[in-house]
Amino acid sequence: MKRMVVAFIVIGGSLGAQWLNYPTPGIPRTADGKPNLSAPAPKTADGKPDLSGIWQADDGRYLKPEERPAPSPFPQSSIQRWIDFGAGLPGGLPYQPWAAEAVKQRKAQNGKDDPTSAACMPLGVPRLLVDPEYRKIVQVPGLLLVLNERNAGYRQIFTDGRPLPEDPQPTWNGYSSGKWEGDTLVVRTNGLRDGMWLDRAGSPITDAAKLTERFRRVNYGTLEIEVTMDDPKAYTKPWTVKVNEFIALNTELMDYICLENEKDAAHMLGK
Repeated sequence: MKRMVVAFIVIGGSLGAQWLNYPTPGIPRTADGKPNLSAPAPKTADGKPDLSGIWQADDGRYLKPEERPAPSPFPQSSIQRWIDFGAGLPGGLPYQPWAAEAVKQRKAQNGKDDPTSAACMPLGVPRLLVDPEYRKIVQVPGLLLVLNERNAGYRQIFTDGRPLPEDPQPTWNGYSSGKWEGDTLVVRTNGLRDGMWLDRAGSPITDAAKLTERFRRVNYGTLEIEVTMDDPKAYTKPWTVKVNEFIALNTELMDYICLENEKDAAHMLGK
């Protein structure tokens, strides 16, 4: 809705004001000139897949079923994962007893204490992976920079071989170090803040969490991310899900600052 409203305002003024329709360079095309989203993933100068681009979470609308990646054990859309990150897992997320009780209470209160919705705090990872706002990946030697439209935030994933910090000061996005295993970028993250919510259901993240993500650009238009969470304080065992993101063409990031004209929190009363 935000993007539609802004687009209307731009039409009333300058069509180029927000770069909303500026052509994406280098798009592979079919014989009839349409974008070929199934074309092979682009490569960097060193032969690695180039993950650069503006990406949008799979909310179940963007591609036809026949255009999606091959079926996986975790076919849920990002909208489902936004609500319940463990959607599709047999038995759901393996909560520790205290975490199961916390989720039960948070659901009963319609998630009114969600730090993101109630206080406009950052989403953190891995929740950002299923956020409907766009994110831009900029891949350069030694670093993947992820620019998030939401709250004009950023995430750094270092690929220069540095180890994770042993005693990190907790942050919203943690500390991330990645290395290539074939065509898959394996990213390990620690140092996440205690008390973050993983989803709208209120699934918890603690300061003991260790996150492993496997980024694979399936083709030009699709980014597949396998997420493994190991958080022994909140879950009885590590668990893994997959999410898909799709390329967004001919557009750019736009500011979305949650606290700007925020009017929702006063109406989040629970039951």
